[in-house]
Amino acid sequence: MNSREMKSGDYRRYRQGRHLFTIMVIAGVFVLAPLNNIQAGFDLGADVVSRYIWRGTDFGNSASVQPYVSYGYGMLEVGAWSSWAVTAPGANENDLYLSSSLGPVSFVLTDYYFPVAQGTGSDFFDYDQSSGNHILEFGAGYGNGPFSLFAGYNFWGDSENSVYLEGSYEFYSKDKTQASLAVGAGNGFYLTSPDDTPDLVNVAITAARDIFSVSYILNPNASVSWMVFGVNLSP
Repeated sequence: MNSREMKSGDYRRYRQGRHLFTIMVIAGVFVLAPLNNIQAGFDLGADVVSRYIWRGTDFGNSASVQPYVSYGYGMLEVGAWSSWAVTAPGANENDLYLSSSLGPVSFVLTDYYFPVAQGTGSDFFDYDQSSGNHILEFGAGYGNGPFSLFAGYNFWGDSENSVYLEGSYEFYSKDKTQASLAVGAGNGFYLTSPDDTPDLVNVAITAARDIFSVSYILNPNASVSWMVFGVNLSP
């Protein structure tokens, strides 16, 4: 995402996008202000993974450390999540999100930001629609027992307005071990070919026990697979 000289017609869109992050944070702070009889608290921790694979895409070909922190208040949550590659400094991610849940239904607004070295086009405050450093996604999810569904739509910072759909099912839960299957499809930047026809990009089987997890991940569109080991370091 390289900076460019804005045309006069782009200025209004730039100003609107630049303030989306500010509006999201301010709204989260006011909505999550303390009230009586509402459960509230912080969650924090980190994951260490042998490789960062997200929705069928390999970010950095490196082990990564992924810290997170969030504050939940009733059915609302505001938080930050990031991934920092150990051996590939250009493959970093530092996201903010605001989510809400009501029973089995949830909604989330995510601000994806990919920082690199200072002075190389990673201005955090550049929210230009065409050349800025952020992608904004609106997502909706539904969960019922072992089944869950998710849909995400990029409405800012992605010229292709990419869509991602995923369904998952936990098919095993016994002896402190859980196993699940996830299948995801996408278009736009999730694909390796110029054809924008939606295709399967993520088929993953994950087994988890205590703080450990192992995932076998296949991207049929890219004809590649990975196996990822992870450790959760939550206090």
